[in-house]
Amino acid sequence: MALRDTSLPEPSGPVPPTPGACGAAPPLDPTDRGRLLAGAHHDPHALLGSHPVPGGIAFRALRPFARGVSVVVDGERHALVSEEDGLFSGVLPLAEIPAYTLVVAYEEGEHETHDPYRFLPALGDLDLHLIAEGRHEQLWQALGAEPMTHAGVAGTRFTVWAPNAQGVRVATDFSHWDGTAFPMRSLGSSGVWELFLPGVGEGTRYKFEVHSRYGHRVLKADPMARAAEEPPNTASVVTASHYEWGDREWMRTRADTPVHEAPFSVYEVHLPSWRPGLTYRELADELPAYVRDLGFTHVELMPVAEHPYGPSWGYQVTGFYAPTARLGSPDDFRYLVDALHRAGIGVIMDWVPAHFPKDDWALARFDGDPLYEPGDSRRAEHPDWGTYTFDFARTEVRNFLVANAVYWCEEFHIDGLRVDAVASMLYLDYSRDSGQWEPNQYGGREDLAAMAFLQEMNATVYRRCPGVVTIAEESTAWGGVTRPTDTGGLGFGLKWNMGWMHDSLEYAAHEPVHRRYHHHEMTFSMVYAYSENYVLPISHDEVVHGKQALVSKMPGDWWQRRANVRAYLGFMWAHPGKQLLFMGQEFAQGAEWSEKQGPEWWLLDEGYHSAADHRGIQDLVRDLNTRYGRTPALWRRDTDPAGFRWVAVDAAEDNVFAFLRFDTDGTPLLAVSNFSPVVRHEYGLAVGDDVTAWQEVLNTDAEEYGGSGVTCPDPVKPEDGSIRITLPPLATVWLMPYAL
Repeated sequence: MALRDTSLPEPSGPVPPTPGACGAAPPLDPTDRGRLLAGAHHDPHALLGSHPVPGGIAFRALRPFARGVSVVVDGERHALVSEEDGLFSGVLPLAEIPAYTLVVAYEEGEHETHDPYRFLPALGDLDLHLIAEGRHEQLWQALGAEPMTHAGVAGTRFTVWAPNAQGVRVATDFSHWDGTAFPMRSLGSSGVWELFLPGVGEGTRYKFEVHSRYGHRVLKADPMARAAEEPPNTASVVTASHYEWGDREWMRTRADTPVHEAPFSVYEVHLPSWRPGLTYRELADELPAYVRDLGFTHVELMPVAEHPYGPSWGYQVTGFYAPTARLGSPDDFRYLVDALHRAGIGVIMDWVPAHFPKDDWALARFDGDPLYEPGDSRRAEHPDWGTYTFDFARTEVRNFLVANAVYWCEEFHIDGLRVDAVASMLYLDYSRDSGQWEPNQYGGREDLAAMAFLQEMNATVYRRCPGVVTIAEESTAWGGVTRPTDTGGLGFGLKWNMGWMHDSLEYAAHEPVHRRYHHHEMTFSMVYAYSENYVLPISHDEVVHGKQALVSKMPGDWWQRRANVRAYLGFMWAHPGKQLLFMGQEFAQGAEWSEKQGPEWWLLDEGYHSAADHRGIQDLVRDLNTRYGRTPALWRRDTDPAGFRWVAVDAAEDNVFAFLRFDTDGTPLLAVSNFSPVVRHEYGLAVGDDVTAWQEVLNTDAEEYGGSGVTCPDPVKPEDGSIRITLPPLATVWLMPYAL
């Protein structure tokens, strides 16, 4: 089957007539011939192409199903002789190898093309050296499918790492997924296979046909593919970016303020279901405006890397370098990120280096042996998800993942990586019983290779991508997750505070009459609040699988449930740490999230009888974000214990919590939460005499939010260091100094 040019011109001009056949070429060694035809030869360029022989220059081509092949030299066409099995060869009486093309004749016609086997490798020695060292920080520029001009000819360079393979061939859509015609060469001891295919351009679908040392052949998607077919199709796609970014000012200034000293309020989004049916570009018309209106500083996108199974929400990745084709092209995804940046919104992306699925066309046993996964089956299998884990001890695998983190930040201008399931990487015994794991060299249960990988990833990303933040979803008490790597920490910028999330939701789920017995669940977080740099997450994980949506977790009737949510969000936004809220919770959706239908937007429709109730919660979230962004006391000293002071920490009988937050100049904000359904009149709080008068700046019980309207419009002056205020039922109140 002839090469089909999808975007690049072939040599122009008419195909010259055939003057006659070439002389006979020396036959191939039978062993070499057999290995070549079987796809198990390490150096097909030594057998195919053009080579000096006694009597001239021998030409040999492998074109299955061709009726004939001719070589064209200086405008003259010479027919090669069939050697059967798709091999054609001949000798011309020439002193040196000439410039030439091939004319391949099929039943449907003839096709002139450059010979892939006349080109030197299109991958340099420095690339191979860096790959071998595991230090190629832009690995995607060396491996995969790269459209390029090589030796003056336009085409695509295909490269893949498969060190255990006996042979690798390129199979494409235009070859009907038969790789026979395009065997790749092995580049020394690097484990890398390479082939430049002239005339092949963007849009070509391809896979690698891997011949294992056990004699098996399997078609594999490219691990480094930068684009893929839309599932359920699984081929890789040749692509190059032509996008022109418009976010220069955003990229120039995003590193000006350290993230832990800046406002950071995150809206978590599952792109395919936020507005089901919208593409990346259509989402760019709606998502930035919505997020900006609500005042969030960032969006966090659940995984966008290609994955075959939609209900995995993207957490079972097969294409680590390819944005999912479900919503458009890679440049379409760039367009969405650019639109968010131009709206002043940062983009965090969920990144999943903890595991990968076992699909036989993807990474699993890529070259016939465990390659990306450990060889020890006890370590290779992830017991929770039925997947494989990465072999973090292997140099090339670690490089694959570190470069992938850099790739998303550099190629797509991603501002943050939230690393999924960090705890599952850090512990050798994670979800494993005794006998299913082996201690490390020191007898401990820590995975030292995973630690080294995370440290390298964080250090590399922070060095190469100023302003990017890495965030750990780490659910244990592992020390130093956000400590710098040069002092022994893992090097993350932020860590999800799973303890706060669990404890606070447990407290909120209790009936108010019982909350006095669980008071510590709301105060305990301050015992360790400054041990790491924290994010307070109410994520997708907390509103699925029977856990109920946030408003449905709350006790009481419909009014009380909404009041509890409002009070909870007010407490959350004032608590030290950044905050994250999953889509749909910003307007008190009562149903659990479903990836098939997404948020229940109809709850906000004018015709819906409770629309005002849901819009009230949405309005509160907007005002929380607005006031938060304008109040440095709530974010500038998130990691400084001097930026916080309890005012009422032991008022368990009243279900009341009160604390002060301080800016660097000492300007305070007082947050008071009453988690009882009763009004508390003249409630005394010892705030000191530093502030002449306090003014209410936010009250979650305000009528516009759906509350009862118990507010304090007048300034409150301290007497003997205390103020007395009326606390509304199931509400949080924020107060700030009032200028008399």
